[in-house]
Amino acid sequence: MQVIYGSRENERVKRDSGVGLGNFDGLHIGHMTLINTLINESKLMGIDSIVYTFLKHPENIIRKKLNTPIITTINKKIELLQSTGLDYLYFDDFDDAYSRMKPEEFIKDVLFKKLKVKLAVTGFDYRFGYKGEGNADLLKEAGKEYGFDVIVIPPVKIDDHIVSSTSIRQYIAKGNIEKANKFLGRQFSITGTVKKGRRIGNTIGFPTANISLSEGIILPHTGVYITKTLIEDKVYSSVTSIGINPTFKENLPISIETYIMDFDKDIYGKEIEVIFIKHLRNEKAFNSVDELVEQIKTDVSDARRYFDSTKLNELNSKTK
Repeated sequence: MQVIYGSRENERVKRDSGVGLGNFDGLHIGHMTLINTLINESKLMGIDSIVYTFLKHPENIIRKKLNTPIITTINKKIELLQSTGLDYLYFDDFDDAYSRMKPEEFIKDVLFKKLKVKLAVTGFDYRFGYKGEGNADLLKEAGKEYGFDVIVIPPVKIDDHIVSSTSIRQYIAKGNIEKANKFLGRQFSITGTVKKGRRIGNTIGFPTANISLSEGIILPHTGVYITKTLIEDKVYSSVTSIGINPTFKENLPISIETYIMDFDKDIYGKEIEVIFIKHLRNEKAFNSVDELVEQIKTDVSDARRYFDSTKLNELNSKTK
């Protein structure tokens, strides 16, 4: 898969293409249904497949005070799409000038001239152009004029609820990680660089990795989670706390602290990925440090039991 940054290169593709249209924040199961359809149909037509999206979330340009948090960083999108069979991932720069582009201009200048579109694949609720005036019906009409086909992917539902990035953000923000993961079709994760913290964990016997975050990424609700941590291509069982450490009453900003089980290496300055699996408990202030330590021991024990049970279930499923 080749990654193109259109804002830097103003690059036009060289061959006819099938184009997947959308913001694709989260790359959830609805997005992947669209992308897999795009790849398969493009292969049948003998054309390149391109996911066309943006470096910044359009809502944060159009509605500057809204500040929509992102689910998936640029690097994570690239990683997730590398193994799909997609030919191109095209990131364009959505800015104020772009937001004023009329739907007809987008079709002519971007789809037809820049991307050499022969197939457009969109979601049922896709909008484009100035004030979102363009929709799938307009795209189909333009397809007749410019000579490209249009496939509209119907809503993907789980438990009678439409899968959407908005609903996934809501689940993550509420700490309902299991529901968010179900809608994503994978486990939500956060990548960051390990930084030096206050080293309180070291003093109480549970050293943690504190990570600095990519700007704009959504955080799960404050609390303690069963997680896995990816360090240099190796996965470790872990427990992660998101919060302000209320026991110590220091009015600190929210931090992410991960206790990595059976691990004692120096990873300051290294990039790690924390993968969220299950919410264990809400954050709370304890009456003493000893009380906090006992609760951490319980959290770690609960996480170990979870991982042991998961491994046993996996082994049983393989033997059936």
